[in-house]
Order: sequence, then C-alpha cells, then structure tokens
Amino acid sequence: MTTRLTLRPISAQEHRDLIASRPSASFLQTPAWAAVKSDWRSESVGWERDGQVVGAALVLYRQLPKVRRYLAYVPEGPVIDWNDGDLAAWLTPLVAHLKKQGAFAVRMGPPVVTRRWTAEQVKAGIADPAVRRLGDVPPLERSQEGARVIAQLHELGWQQQGTEGGFAAGQPQFNFQVPLVDEQGVPRSEADVLAGMNQLWRRNIKKADKAGVEVTRGGAEDLEAFHALYVHTAERDHFTPRPLGYFRTMVEALAAEDPDRIQLWLARHEGDLVAATIAIRVGTHAWYSYGASSTEKRDVRGSNAVQWAMMRHALAQGAEVYDLRGITETLDADDPHVGLIQFKVGTGGQAVEHAGEWDLPLNRAIYKAFQVYLARRGG
Repeated sequence: MTTRLTLRPISAQEHRDLIASRPSASFLQTPAWAAVKSDWRSESVGWERDGQVVGAALVLYRQLPKVRRYLAYVPEGPVIDWNDGDLAAWLTPLVAHLKKQGAFAVRMGPPVVTRRWTAEQVKAGIADPAVRRLGDVPPLERSQEGARVIAQLHELGWQQQGTEGGFAAGQPQFNFQVPLVDEQGVPRSEADVLAGMNQLWRRNIKKADKAGVEVTRGGAEDLEAFHALYVHTAERDHFTPRPLGYFRTMVEALAAEDPDRIQLWLARHEGDLVAATIAIRVGTHAWYSYGASSTEKRDVRGSNAVQWAMMRHALAQGAEVYDLRGITETLDADDPHVGLIQFKVGTGGQAVEHAGEWDLPLNRAIYKAFQVYLARRGG
C-alpha cells in the first residue's frame, strides 16, 4: 500500500534540492523566481511521502484590492509526478493548504505537453489559406499523458482558462522548441542541429560570421547596454518594456541559485551592439527568455548569430531542449504575429502545445468579481 502524500511549507534549500533531483523544471518554479516577483507574496510548499520530499511548488499570492483574499498562482507547475493516475492525491492537500492561506482561487499551469507539430507542418499551415490556427493542422503527436491530465483536471472541477491567440492569462500555451537530443535521447551534434534549420537561417548565420559579428557572454555590468537596446526594440515592435531594475533582480536572484542558470549574450559588429539576449537553464531545459535587436545593421544578422551561440552553449551544457518560448496559435499569413512564428520555425524545431492554465474557484462570488475586475483592466 502506497503511503499517503502530505503537504507542508518547505525551505528554499529543500525546494532547490527537489528541483536538482529532477531532469528539469520550469525556471518559474525555482525558489529564486519568488525574488523576481517581489510584488507577489510567495511560499515554497512540498509534498512528502515516507519523510521524503517528492514534489514541490512555488506559490505566488496576488492580493485582491481592499480585501485579504488571494489568487494563489503556481506558474508552469507544480513540480510533481504528472504521470500519476491519481492527481487528486497531489492536488487535494495543495488546495486545502492554499484555502487556509486565504486563497479565493488557485491557478496553475501543468507542465504537460498535449500536442506537437513539426516545423514543416507549421510552415505548410501558414502557406495554406484554409488554415487559420495551429489546431487546424493534424499534429505530429498527441500526448496520452496530456489527455489523461486534462481529463482528470476536468473531473476534479478545474476550469481551463481561455487563450487569446494562444497566450493564456499568464504563460503561453504554445511554445517553439528545438530538440537537442534524438528520439533515443542521444545528444545531437552542432552540425545536425544546423542542418535541421531552414536555408535562410543557415545563410544568415554564415552571413553574420562573414560580416565579423562577435557574440560574447556578458555580465551584470552589461545589463544597461542590453536594456537600452531592449527599450529600442519595444518602441519599434510596440510592446511595453520591463524596467532595468526587473532584469537586475532577475540576474542577481537566478545567478545566486546557480551561476549558469541565467546568461546574458551580446552580439556586436565593429563595436556596435546589434543584438542581445537573456537565456535561462534549469537542468536539461534551456530557454531563450528575452531578446533585443537594433534596427540599424539588421543586414549583419546579429539575431541569428546570438541564437546560434546560445544553442551551441545549451548543447555543450547537456541541455536536451532549446526553448524559444511562446508563439501564438494563429497561422493566418496576414496576422502581425506570424513574422515571429516564421523566425522561430526557421530553427527547424517543433511547435509544442501545453495543457494551458487552469483555475479552481474556492469562493465563487469573489472569483466572479475577480474575473470582472480582470476584464475591466484588460486581463
């Protein structure tokens, strides 16, 4: 007979030890992420079986205006055995604990894949005027584990959150990933990863090299230069940039946990910064997290050069996945988001759908008021 799972608050060190014992976990589930999201109250909790911590969650609490009730958010987590046929054994003690903490609802994003598509399938979908969304394209693979998790969550009363063009209320449901190991788990060579890219990507990497673009690892002292280019990118591409202080905190917190967890990469041409990125790695999973590029000198292809440098580093560090993060679900050739998808598809990887974000209302009246509040402020 399996011993029952119990849940308790755990120390940051216990939390780090649990993550270190796994092949990987989302960086949003590391204890260090709590320091980055300092405007949320945070807590590490762990599941125990026979006195051993076998699962963990970073919980972020967002207080409702004027009342001491909270949305409890577990981004891209928790870090548990999602293959377990009895998810209630894990989620019931978590919900009971969060309710005692004053949560009116729980939101989580199970790190479980549901479907995958090849770069060729995505490319064909964009070219086909009859295809509007990624979901219209038959996938390469449907995950049985993902289907089981979704069925169990529905049974347990969790509600899947709607996505707008593929972006959920919090984290993206669709990502683009380059596998760095083959189907047998054998590491791919640099030549093999390069060969998997489309002709334009390979040509642009070669062009950057020929033009003399130099890619180097940066340090905290280079954050201001990164941020200036990032703000320039935000103005050009019409998104709201995060402040410099956010990146300083992020680098400091994640690097304190592991010196190679977060890396700043800089691409320069004749002394001019033409592209800069932030990469994050936890175990075997490497992410491209933030990027910036100059409008001038685009022809030297600094963005392709810096991505290739990050992929090579991830390979050398034993990563099994290089994750370019979110894409929208739209494949409409007229949609402004398609350019970003096409850039990522050129790497020759796969589009990956996750289970998405799920809410469990604990106080329906407050939860409904919260949804109205979110709708008024635009989510």
